[in-house]
Order: sequence, then C-alpha cells, then structure tokens
Amino acid sequence: MMASAGLVALPAWAREWSLEESDRTFLPSFLTVDEAATLAAVADTFIPAAGAIGALDVEVDTFLIKLFANCYDAAVQENLRRQFNKLETASAEAFGISFAGGTQAEREGLLLAMAASEDPDQVAFFELMKGETIRGFLTSRQVMREYSDYVVAPGHFHGCVAISNP
Repeated sequence: MMASAGLVALPAWAREWSLEESDRTFLPSFLTVDEAATLAAVADTFIPAAGAIGALDVEVDTFLIKLFANCYDAAVQENLRRQFNKLETASAEAFGISFAGGTQAEREGLLLAMAASEDPDQVAFFELMKGETIRGFLTSRQVMREYSDYVVAPGHFHGCVAISNP
C-alpha cells in the first residue's frame, strides 16, 4: 500500500527534474563560472588540441576543478582566484577580450609573462597550473589507453592450454 502511494506521488515529486540540471559541470564554492572558464582556457593553452587530443578533450578542466576543491587548502584556492582575475584583467587591457576569447599566442604570452614575473604568487600559479594540467592529461583514461598502452590488469590467464610432450 505504501509502495503504491509512493508511485502515485513520484510524478509530482520528479516534475522539477531535468537532464540539463543533472548534466551540469561540478563547480565548487570557491570558483565562479567565469573563473572556471578561465581555468579551462589555461588548461587548453598548455595542451591545445592541435591535430590530436588536447586537455579539454579529456576533461582536464573538470579534473583540475575537483583537484583544487578537494586537495588544496584555502590559501592556494584564493591565489588561484586572484591569478584568474589578473589574467582576465591583463587580457582585457592588452587585447580587449576575455582570456578565454584570446588566440593561442595571446594566451601563451600572458601566461609566460606570469611565469617570468617577480611576484612569487604568479610564478607559483603558473607552475601549479602547468604541472597539474600535464598530470591530469597524462593520467586521463584516453591518454593512458591510447598512447601509453596502459592495461588495467596486466598479464593474462590462458586456461586449458594443450601441453605437448617433447
């Protein structure tokens, strides 16, 4: 009787569900949507999809968002936010567009300027983003399987093999 009452109430309860809501990208509280777009553009700048797979093809941006949300403390997260905002400001001043809207060469120039900066926070940001982007790319499922010949369980068992006497 309770199960049938639950089935009757299910359509009213699930009316607000939609595929679009369940398919949203995970965004932690420390990043805004614009900052997440800048993070994705930084990852795409480090490993662009030029004739092969790139960082965004294997969802390195999603990996980085979850990594920074769960594995780094608030000080690192705040530095990331500051540096994303500095990238956006520098791009707007230099090119009149957002960082994500710039060309590969423009984005590289802005990131290399951060790497050569005398500000230790900018250098730390550059090194962290570069290192974690490369790690996320190289450990992605697609790269491991297609380019590194990774096998989840190496070795094979061949049972019932005919044995011949010498």
